[in-house]
Amino acid sequence: MKNVYKICRMSEDRNSSFEVRCGVVIAVFAALMAVSDLVAGKYGDDEIIGTNEKAAAYMWYQSKSIKETLVEGEKSLLESLKQARAIQPKAEVAVNGHIANLQKRILRYKKEKNEILKGSQTVGPENWVQDLDGKLGQIVGAQEMEQHLTVLSQAGDRFDMSSLFFQLCLVLGAMSLVLKKESLQRVFFTGMCVLGFLGSGISLWAYLGVS
Repeated sequence: MKNVYKICRMSEDRNSSFEVRCGVVIAVFAALMAVSDLVAGKYGDDEIIGTNEKAAAYMWYQSKSIKETLVEGEKSLLESLKQARAIQPKAEVAVNGHIANLQKRILRYKKEKNEILKGSQTVGPENWVQDLDGKLGQIVGAQEMEQHLTVLSQAGDRFDMSSLFFQLCLVLGAMSLVLKKESLQRVFFTGMCVLGFLGSGISLWAYLGVS
């Protein structure tokens, strides 16, 4: 009778020790999943903001293109009038000066468009012509935004995969606590650890890919 009591006691102690160990591991992976989801949410917000900024940059680029087209049309009209000798000789000097000014505006629009598209850091200080809040060299190009959004999108996909592994990990952990057979407990506990480490690794990979 005493031997049976000892065996039952040892079994209870072993189960209790396993439950504590498993509970601690589940808590650790749950905390890691919470941190991962928090970072993923921040990057998701950054992606939304970046998408809006990219759309605004392309609208800005388009407005410059429209202005450039209008100026080019005016310049072409004046040059056509000159070639047709429809401008009086006394006004020709003023018209030539205006054409020269229009050409300068066209060149400026081209530089502004290039800076808006590629960004101030890409075009270099010698090509800074577009100011932002009165300061030159502050433009983040639409193409730069697209590249950053691609990185954020890839990170978002990786965080989603990480979240899936974490959730499966917690499910296996809960199953290992419910089961009474020691061999099945070990299998589910091992599976929980494997999936948890996979989720942690993918989450770290996503974070390093953006940083």
